[in-house]
Amino acid sequence: MREKFRRDGDGSQDSSPSVGNRLRELVTAHSVAGQVFVVQLALVLLLIVAAAVALVFQAQSSVMDDARQRSRVGAESFAHAPGTLAAMKSADPSAVLQPQAEATRKATGVDYIVAFRPDGVRWTHPDPRLIGKRVVGPSFREALKGRTLTDTFTSALGTVVATVVPVRDSSGPVVGLVSVGIRAERANQRVEHQLPLLLGSAAGALLLVSGGAVLVNRRLRRQTHGLDPAEMRRMYDHHDAVLHAVREGVLIIGSDGRLMLANDEARRLLDLPEDADQERRPVAELGLDPRLDALLTSGREATDEVYLAGDRLLAVNVRPTAPFGGPAGSAVTLRDTTELRVLAGRAEVAQERLKLIYDAGLRIGTTLDVGRTAAELADVAVPRFADVVSVELLEPVLRGDEPEASLSSDLRRMAVRGVPEDSAIYRVGDVLRFVPGTPMATSLASRRTVLVPDLRRSEEWRRQDLEATQRVLDARIRSLISVPLQARGVVLGVASFWRSDHSDDFEDEDLTFAEELAARAAISIDNARRYTREHTTAVTLQRSLLPQALPEQSALEVAHRYLPAQAGVGGDWFDVIPLPGTRVALVVGDVVGHGLHAAATMGRLRTAVHNFSALDLPPDELLNHLDELVSHIDTDEARAASRRPEGTDGDAVAWPGIGSDTEGMRPGGGGTGITGATCLYAIYDPVSGRATVARAGHPGPALVHPDGSVAFPEVPVSPPLGLGASVPVETAELTLAEGSRLVLYTDGLVEDRDRDIDTGLAMLHTALASGGRRDPDGICAAVLDAMLPEHPSDDIALLVARTRLLGPSRVAEWDVPSDPAAVAPIRAACMRKLESWGLAAIGFTTELILSELITNAIRYGTQPIQVRLLHDRTLICEVSDGTSASPHLRRAAITDEGGRGLFLVAQFAQRWGTRYTPGGKVIWTEQSLDDGQQEGGPDSAEDILDQWDDVPAL
Repeated sequence: MREKFRRDGDGSQDSSPSVGNRLRELVTAHSVAGQVFVVQLALVLLLIVAAAVALVFQAQSSVMDDARQRSRVGAESFAHAPGTLAAMKSADPSAVLQPQAEATRKATGVDYIVAFRPDGVRWTHPDPRLIGKRVVGPSFREALKGRTLTDTFTSALGTVVATVVPVRDSSGPVVGLVSVGIRAERANQRVEHQLPLLLGSAAGALLLVSGGAVLVNRRLRRQTHGLDPAEMRRMYDHHDAVLHAVREGVLIIGSDGRLMLANDEARRLLDLPEDADQERRPVAELGLDPRLDALLTSGREATDEVYLAGDRLLAVNVRPTAPFGGPAGSAVTLRDTTELRVLAGRAEVAQERLKLIYDAGLRIGTTLDVGRTAAELADVAVPRFADVVSVELLEPVLRGDEPEASLSSDLRRMAVRGVPEDSAIYRVGDVLRFVPGTPMATSLASRRTVLVPDLRRSEEWRRQDLEATQRVLDARIRSLISVPLQARGVVLGVASFWRSDHSDDFEDEDLTFAEELAARAAISIDNARRYTREHTTAVTLQRSLLPQALPEQSALEVAHRYLPAQAGVGGDWFDVIPLPGTRVALVVGDVVGHGLHAAATMGRLRTAVHNFSALDLPPDELLNHLDELVSHIDTDEARAASRRPEGTDGDAVAWPGIGSDTEGMRPGGGGTGITGATCLYAIYDPVSGRATVARAGHPGPALVHPDGSVAFPEVPVSPPLGLGASVPVETAELTLAEGSRLVLYTDGLVEDRDRDIDTGLAMLHTALASGGRRDPDGICAAVLDAMLPEHPSDDIALLVARTRLLGPSRVAEWDVPSDPAAVAPIRAACMRKLESWGLAAIGFTTELILSELITNAIRYGTQPIQVRLLHDRTLICEVSDGTSASPHLRRAAITDEGGRGLFLVAQFAQRWGTRYTPGGKVIWTEQSLDDGQQEGGPDSAEDILDQWDDVPAL
């Protein structure tokens, strides 16, 4: 055949084909040269089209960029030109600007220059008829804010690029605006100038491709000795692709039953000698299986018939060769289905295992809850790896402690899946202890995985409970893997994987997978344990810092709620502090951030508020002192951070509103941040019914009137604590009717990641209006039911106080003249009032206290001098005068004639103190209403006087 091909080729070479014939041969796709020519032609055409498109886009981009630049330069030049501002401020701007605008337009070649007022009325235009009318086109609102705008829009002139430049007065406001527009020229005008060069290059490329294809055609014919490409392709397909490239065995068997050809794969599958096809051995002499031998020699067709060849199962296909132009015989293909089936099974198992590991990474550890994480492990493993899964954790893990695994350790079952919980030996929540020697106990003690292939033959496993383990066997559970849950070298518990007789028994290769699954769960459980420990510590600290119980007082009926965020404990706090004179202070504060740092800072601020309240400071002064304290805290943390080694972190809390560039910044790469705290402080006086309120960066209060209407009183807001920068704090005086409800809260109630503060205040208004007539506890419940987010991102503190008034019948006041003789009448009037209140039993001590305080006020004070008695839970005596000098308790010397009266007052009164007012001071005392005696105090005045036995007789 090869000689025939060569003869045909030689005959073709003797003829001299014309140029037309060569071109026809060239463009036909049946020849190699023709195919090369077609491919080259397609590539050249593609490059020409791509070049044209790129040229168009480049031209368009260049035109638009040029138009924007020219428009912006022209607008800014005209707007900032000398005289433009003066012309715009003149009486007739159009008379000055119109000639300048037209001259500039013609000189620069722009399409229009329009100057117009801030309200849009034109001063100039190329068409004078449009002067005095409003501009149209893109909005220039942003330009009124002082910004230069460049925009592209379509108008009657076509595509126009316009730039609007504001003209500012020296004082700042925008006096007018200048708009310069340029019509962008069409991009194809530039393309037309470059098309001849592009087409000439394309023609040259086509000629080059044609010449190259002719040379390739002649070269191929000379190298192949004139063989036709189709014949060459057929020959190489048989000898190379079919025999060596395919991964199937190929046999060619002649009509006489002899082996004509065998590829390498067929020799491997049938274990044939190397020269079997070269010697054309009969198939019957190849030592094949008799059934396969009979098939190959029969000449019949076969499709995927399976035959045994040694230890392999072969899928055999037989087809006759004669119908396809070959000599009589058969073509046989062989495929090893044994390896394919094994590989397919292994691949499927491996893929399923990888998918399960991937799902475990997604589904285990979604929360920082120990029990939930254990349940997620069981959910993932059933039924894809095991039929039943049980998880037990050591008791200290549930408390967040680091456990020590031992045979005497108690474990608690946290999850069981695959069987109904009622039928499980141990239910979720049960405490158990594994018997030594059982697989679970061995796994815990040795920290290694234990495999029990057949539970029916395991005596050690049945030591735990013979009756219960028999029920497990009756449930057809047959195999067990017990894996210790350990992370960071700490054993946390044990996970048990069980299989029934419906599944294959566990094997050694399953151990690695079970360990991988348990290791992923153990890391998540340990993270949850450590979070539980930290959270418990923080919660304990926070609870110790928050009020444990509200103090007793008569001025307000108070209810409160505190809800920590899901992120952990925070720095929100509230307080109710009784003050002298039946007054009560209400406090709500917020320290930004979460964790121990926020809780500790909250405790410091709450303690400071208590200390400042003990000084009876007004709200504005108290917040000023608190602001100074927070500034000191920030300064101390900054100094501490500057001394930290590089790479160490501190708890940085940034105040909202501080830019991200400064958020959490620390000197030298560390960071202190800003403490970031807010506070609202209010003092309510039940005698006058007034509340004095001041706030530093905190949301204002809400007020529910007795009729149920809701209002948000205007309270001046000062900067947050630590950011006050010596700015004075302002206060607001609110007059509250009896039965009003004062609602104080932190921003976590009204502001969340899913709603802004305006929406939150509107929701609070609705909630208070719907439940405004309820008691304070009912209002708290109604507000939280309506506003509590599903996943709070910040702490929520809510304080609701219903006001009460101290009736006029329980208040008595007297003005005292500056005359020592007035002491006796005032004292007598006070005694009569005590008798009317039924407090005659404490008359003696009250008389002694009032005598001393009134005498001191007359002797050392100035007018006005007043005495006030308040009948509340205690008897409160107040003596006020116009001086700010504060009395001090001291022990008088033997030679002193005075100095003992204030000591007597302190001994007979339960409490006493001084508070300052804008017009002077008030000295107050409190006495019990029963017998006037303190527990453990003196029984009579004689007991007090006996302490001065060294005083000489008068």
